[in-house]
Amino acid sequence: MNISTFAEATESTVAKPFSFAGLWEDIVTFFTTKYWNIILFFLILIVGIILIKSFAAILRRIFNRGKMEKIAQSFILKVVKFTLYLVLILILLSVMGVQISGIITALSAAVLAIGMALKDNIANLASGIIVVSGKMISKGDFISVDGKEGTVFDINFLFTTINTPDNKKIHIPNGKLTANPLTNYGANGSRRVDFTFSVAYETDVEQVKSIVLSVMESCDKVATTPAPFCRLKVLNSSSLDFFANCWCKSADYWDVYYFVMENVFNEFKKHGISIPFAQSEVRIRTDEVAMPVNNLTLKRTAPEFAIESEKEKDEFEFIKKASEKTRKKVNERKKKKAAVIETTEATNNE
Repeated sequence: MNISTFAEATESTVAKPFSFAGLWEDIVTFFTTKYWNIILFFLILIVGIILIKSFAAILRRIFNRGKMEKIAQSFILKVVKFTLYLVLILILLSVMGVQISGIITALSAAVLAIGMALKDNIANLASGIIVVSGKMISKGDFISVDGKEGTVFDINFLFTTINTPDNKKIHIPNGKLTANPLTNYGANGSRRVDFTFSVAYETDVEQVKSIVLSVMESCDKVATTPAPFCRLKVLNSSSLDFFANCWCKSADYWDVYYFVMENVFNEFKKHGISIPFAQSEVRIRTDEVAMPVNNLTLKRTAPEFAIESEKEKDEFEFIKKASEKTRKKVNERKKKKAAVIETTEATNNE
């Protein structure tokens, strides 16, 4: 092998720098030099598309058997299909003789730049994967997070949409769902409804317990097991505080709560049970208030004196001397300025 042949072989093995102009030239050369190249290209393309679709269909069946969330299935399938199609494109470019190392470098740089620009969205995406894969919430659950409450309307990998009780839609970034405490009131099929009732001290304890229990048991939406509960909890400063609770379906929580509160109040009124409330007592004084007065005259009895340190005296003398020097300099400058003005005027008159 001579030197020129060796140099050509070496240049052919060295990766060329990536450029779109060079890419287009390689593609044109591939399709114009040999016609069987076109057949090979489309054969690989068709077979690749068939394999990708078949693999996606198999993967979808596996997900359906595993009862995975629909949104998780959709996301994973999109990522897998995108990756496989990208691999297919790189294979086709390699078959056409294009140096794909430059393309991979350019794609890596683009991915890095996009990742830096969309870092918040990428964080939300990662949180969305955690939320969906961990089944933290589902559509229809009533949740509370970061001071926002509502029913889950939609879940995607960037935002979760909830409907508030007053029919407002709020889009919450998924990052907040994982970074803040999340309360899911609809995660379980049943919930406990808690109450606190305050009555006056003269009230019969057993009578209050009987009234509260009878009201809760009369509600059709209250579960019989566990049974409703009511006991005296706190001897407060001005009231007896009773704690009560009952169980119901999560969807019936507010219906049960309002039913019990309203009917317990009515039953208390029927039986003459008073509910203590904050009261203020105002009294008007009619007697005259005797104010003792001492008629002593305030007068200084000790001789006057001043507290002055030697340091303070020295500072005062220094400031005084500095002021005198400054005053003398200012007067001298004024005299010199006046003398110059007089000389100038005399010269002008001559």
